[in-house]
Amino acid sequence: MSGPTLADVARAAEVSTATVSHALNGTGRLAESTRRRVREVATTLGYGSQRIPRAGKTLGVAVTTYAGSSWNFLEIPYFARLLTTAAATAHAHGYALTILPATCGAETPWHTLAVDGMLLLDSPTDDPVLRALRARGIPLVFDGRPVDPRPGDVWVDNDHTATTREVLGHLAASGARRIALHAGYGDEHYTRVVTRTYEQWCHERGQAPLLLTFDPYDAPGHGFDALFAARACDAVYAVYDPGGRQVLAAAARHGLRIPDDLLLVCASEDRAYADNDPPVSTVTLHPETIGETAVTALISRLSPTAPPPSPGALAVPATLHPRRSSRRRARPGRTRPGDR
Repeated sequence: MSGPTLADVARAAEVSTATVSHALNGTGRLAESTRRRVREVATTLGYGSQRIPRAGKTLGVAVTTYAGSSWNFLEIPYFARLLTTAAATAHAHGYALTILPATCGAETPWHTLAVDGMLLLDSPTDDPVLRALRARGIPLVFDGRPVDPRPGDVWVDNDHTATTREVLGHLAASGARRIALHAGYGDEHYTRVVTRTYEQWCHERGQAPLLLTFDPYDAPGHGFDALFAARACDAVYAVYDPGGRQVLAAAARHGLRIPDDLLLVCASEDRAYADNDPPVSTVTLHPETIGETAVTALISRLSPTAPPPSPGALAVPATLHPRRSSRRRARPGRTRPGDR
């Protein structure tokens, strides 16, 4: 089959073939809404999927959870560590690895991207990048379960339900009675599962959930002001990397001592948390292992001789590192094993 033509895209988008050409090639004077609409139509029709050759030993990576936003995900330790290992793994197998900037989520003409396979990180609901790549039939592997997995999909992920329950149980065992969850910003699988598990955990104990929405620009942690001023919680589980620092800033402003007045656990790969005073308990999702596993699975999908990876989840266990921020201080003269 030859696939859809430029004229097919023009008819479906109700524009001229010249407009389609300009929209797909980033030329001409077009309204951005028109350019985006034409690209969406082309993607839906699978235009270009039959005529764009594979790059030859080239993999692509895209972080699509906030597609189109101008944020530098390489500043986040999780992504930095995962992608460093992913690149090393790809190179070890003779593949180049192209890391797409976050802004490409909305604007890049994905129907012309020349790659042999793609690794998608934190693909959200109605992901336009995923939709474009599926239309082209490009082999995919996901970091994090896709929202609507199809037969044959492969993803690498942690057991976020088990990890969340482990963290909440640890905080409760340390004396916490009202635990707040700092999450709810993204729409990827990770955030939804953690939030759902937390709400179920609270329901089992007859407690109302205390949910706070993470704001990446709230460095002083003002989102915690009302909760901390009312002394409405005695522990926080922050599921995004900067959240722990926001809690520390807000707690200091409200005179809350950690861990005496407030316990804290943060999901983060930032080693600086261990050097804080007091050291902050963290959850590591082991991004290096995820990156290596995901790239190896993707290369296996591309290999004509290697056995393909089994569809479904490739599990990587997360690890809770308890430190003093989530343990009440011992009485003078007594210490707990592992306190720092």
